[in-house]
Amino acid sequence: MAVSYSCGPALQCAGRALDLGRPLVMGVINTTPDSFSDGGTLYRSDQLNLDLALERAKTMVESGADIIDIGGESTRPGAAPVGETLEMDRVLPLLQRISTELDVVVSIDTSTPALMSEAAAQGAGLINDVRALRRPGAMEAAARSGLPVCLMHMQGEPGSMQRSPEYGDVLTDVGEVLKQRIAACCEAGIPRERVMLDPGFGFGKSVQHNLALLAGLPQLAAIGLPLLVGLSRKSLIGQLIGRDVDQRMPASIALAVLAAERGAAIIRTHDVAETSDALAMYSALSELESQ
Repeated sequence: MAVSYSCGPALQCAGRALDLGRPLVMGVINTTPDSFSDGGTLYRSDQLNLDLALERAKTMVESGADIIDIGGESTRPGAAPVGETLEMDRVLPLLQRISTELDVVVSIDTSTPALMSEAAAQGAGLINDVRALRRPGAMEAAARSGLPVCLMHMQGEPGSMQRSPEYGDVLTDVGEVLKQRIAACCEAGIPRERVMLDPGFGFGKSVQHNLALLAGLPQLAAIGLPLLVGLSRKSLIGQLIGRDVDQRMPASIALAVLAAERGAAIIRTHDVAETSDALAMYSALSELESQ
């Protein structure tokens, strides 16, 4: 039985509305040379190929993506931060192309205040921050943007987060941190209706932590804000069933459906067509069961 949760009206994203009445699909486009799954696939002669990136975005939209998430800084385990200028150079040209050529909400996966502000000015509809607006100036930039924000839980930083993650109770601890970040947003002028939450699968969590979070997702959904879940191709799959990154799509789709069943409002994925089809089947059954 699907989890029932209340996320309020449609999410307003810079003139586009996202209907949260069904699980939505967020397609991932990394403009980095070193992301864990698709890093470098859009590069030719060591340069980001904008035409290739735009074509991938177009294919995702045609395959059912409701949101395109652009990231210019790898946050894979062990990744080092990149400079502000490099990150902006990787993200903004593609944002401009997608915003003008495709009818889709564009999310910017960033913790960098300057990029948040510039992306908002150039058509972005959502800020997706793995550091939950903790970088100096990020909270203020997000508040000024007027855009919805996604606050992700991460224990530590990408460079060190997977060395020895520890929790008293992972579900309780993650929930408390997210509630603290919601309160910080409200104090900074970002109302609850502009906030989404991401439990941060794989970000400072062991396999058992990740499984406990997935099993307990309804408890996080009960906070009453939309949940964004990213389990696509994660190392969790490799550790559990021994699959390399390029062999993890079937398990990723299974995890997407399990997350939706437990209350996830948005599924972040590299495999848009397959995930969209699976969620459409889940939604059809959920609709029938709710009648």
